Amino acid sequence: MVKLGFHVSISGTIDRAVDRATELGCDTFQIFTRNPRSWGFNPLKEGEIEAFREKRIRKGIDPVFVHMPYILNLASPDDEVYRRSVDSLAVELGRCSALGVPFLVTHLGSHRGSGTDLGITRIIEAINTAFDRHHEPVTVLLENGSGSGNLVGSSFEELRMILEGVEDAERVAACFDTCHAFAAGYELRTPRGLGRTLAAFNDTVGIERLKLVHLNDSMGGLSTGIDHHEHIGLGEIGDEGFRGILHSQLADVPMIMETPEDDRRSDADNMRKARELAVF
Repeated sequence: MVKLGFHVSISGTIDRAVDRATELGCDTFQIFTRNPRSWGFNPLKEGEIEAFREKRIRKGIDPVFVHMPYILNLASPDDEVYRRSVDSLAVELGRCSALGVPFLVTHLGSHRGSGTDLGITRIIEAINTAFDRHHEPVTVLLENGSGSGNLVGSSFEELRMILEGVEDAERVAACFDTCHAFAAGYELRTPRGLGRTLAAFNDTVGIERLKLVHLNDSMGGLSTGIDHHEHIGLGEIGDEGFRGILHSQLADVPMIMETPEDDRRSDADNMRKARELAVF
């Protein structure tokens, strides 16, 4: 049975995320451990750490994922932004370890015109440096990009090059975002298109290196580069696309929804829709 969950808020105290995931009927969930749009952060409090660990075990929700803040850019040619990004990644590895979270998802960033090759090199060096500083058993998941602008990692080939360049291969794997993949030109709407996309992924990254799917519909069309998530089935991928995804190899790993917060559909409604499509 497919494991479904959401990115949930840590508002109040971080252990409240477990309560919110439980209320939504999540089998798995994802959080930020801090403000996703700021370099600054507060240290995790001992009581919060213990409460988070205890609640998660008691509720039986597993696995749990942490997402890196949006602000980092591991591919940046700007030395100050790059330094802060590497420091941020290293710190988050420690925070994941403290919370007992085994997976850390990260966007890869933009080379900002310096070229894809340099961007890939910067990302590999950033991950190697962060791993040298922190040896906790936390796996970094590289999230595929939407193909917008100078983003690195939007193609499966670029993800493979980064994965192959990291020295500690056992500590790095992949996160597949359906909205990003579709926006970058990978067809998901039809059985034939999905089959070709999965074959391409397996031939480059390797399906065995896939540890998480971000299950998001797309407001933008195929190959538009538009990173704008939509409610499940209401976007360009549609119900039939998600029915296929939820009955494919992608459903062998946990699936986290990062759907919009608006009045058209609640998280509970998206969960019902995903479970419905997973059954029929």
